[in-house]
Amino acid sequence: MSFTVLIPARLASSRLPNKPLADIAGLPMVVRVALQARKSAAARVVVAADSAAIVQACQAHGIDAVLTRADHPSGSDRLAEACTQLGLDGNDMVVNVQGDEPLIDPQLINSVATVLAAAPAASMGTAAHPIASHADYLNPNVVKVVCNAQGLAHYFSRAPIPFHRDQSDGQWWSEKSDFAPLRHVGIYAYKAGFLRSFPQLSPAPTEAVESLEQLRALWHGHAIAVHITQTAPGAGVDTPEDLARVRQILADA
Repeated sequence: MSFTVLIPARLASSRLPNKPLADIAGLPMVVRVALQARKSAAARVVVAADSAAIVQACQAHGIDAVLTRADHPSGSDRLAEACTQLGLDGNDMVVNVQGDEPLIDPQLINSVATVLAAAPAASMGTAAHPIASHADYLNPNVVKVVCNAQGLAHYFSRAPIPFHRDQSDGQWWSEKSDFAPLRHVGIYAYKAGFLRSFPQLSPAPTEAVESLEQLRALWHGHAIAVHITQTAPGAGVDTPEDLARVRQILADA
């Protein structure tokens, strides 16, 4: 199994300006993400940037990077352009690692590639882990997924799913059931051909309601294979507080 890791990196961020270039223990964050991804089985790791400053920062540290258009509406559009620039074949596998995950587990990258390779009926692969707290189950910023018997996603939602009908006792899922709710992890594997075609699919009504781009694939009949891991991924960076926390984690390592 061979795959390429693509890391979308966008300079503009409302909550953390110049986020990809934020210093983490002496390296720009996007470089730290790429170095973690290099520890996976990926044949190649490439940053898909919207800014020459990001490309230059990557090249200064020996990281492959391509400059994409700055006006892409989503990371998927940016990756689709990167696939074209890199000349990837339609059957070549791509794993999308977010540019704000400097603590990404390389084995998780491998597992998401493997789950797609093992599911020929699926167009995408992703990951999830059991939810361990009531607060996360109810939190709309924590995306949930429910899978079928074949390990394919039924639905993704910001709502608490599955919802136990008889939870008048205040339990957030049935203690008699091992059907635990799952938190979706935002890492994806695709075939390059599907990734290039994805931006041409019409947006789904469910995607607009939930603000979850992966629902577009389900709406158009594309299956998503889900790797279930028992551990939560490392902390991502969305805010200055997140950045300080990751800096401290690495300082303490």
